[in-house]
Amino acid sequence: MNHDDFKFEPVRGLPEALPEGEHILWQGRPSAWRLSVEALSLPWVAGYFVLLAVWRVGVSSTQLPLGQAILHAVPFLLIGAVCCAVIMGLAFVQSRATVYTLTNKRVGMRIGAALTMTLNLPYTQIGSASLATRRSGKGTIAFELLGDTRLSYAMTWPHIRPWHMARTQPALRCIPNAREVAEIFAEAAEIRTSVPQITRSPAPTAIAAE
Repeated sequence: MNHDDFKFEPVRGLPEALPEGEHILWQGRPSAWRLSVEALSLPWVAGYFVLLAVWRVGVSSTQLPLGQAILHAVPFLLIGAVCCAVIMGLAFVQSRATVYTLTNKRVGMRIGAALTMTLNLPYTQIGSASLATRRSGKGTIAFELLGDTRLSYAMTWPHIRPWHMARTQPALRCIPNAREVAEIFAEAAEIRTSVPQITRSPAPTAIAAE
């Protein structure tokens, strides 16, 4: 039986129906594998346990035959395999719970596995965007926000640009075809920000001439 934890959403990935005049240009989610590598440091964890195993073999081989010394490394490799499996599982859960959305007016980000939250970033509040891509075409688009807008680094991780803590930059992390998505964003943002924004101001007050 299929079960959708987000069936309550009127529009997939968004907390409410789109207002008149707004439409979706693109939706996607992070690559679980790339998320485990880039955000959860899978290669570093795997390398750490491999080094422990090599060190254990080296120490044991000074007192035991090589065949027996190699067996002493097995527990380290098993623990490392379990840790890597947990990391990959976390990345998969994060990926499945995430929906990135580009509309003609904003960037939407439904993020968080245990505590789900939705970020709405109007194009008029985004000062600039940076793109980092891999040879596979997967990449990350990070957004620098204007004004006093502040986001919690801890609450939005791993959907942020790494190590930018003073001014957290939300990001579409590890997405496929990142360059094409960046072009969709750039075109939509340019059109949106070029439209004059009309704000209400108090009516002028007439001053009687003396």
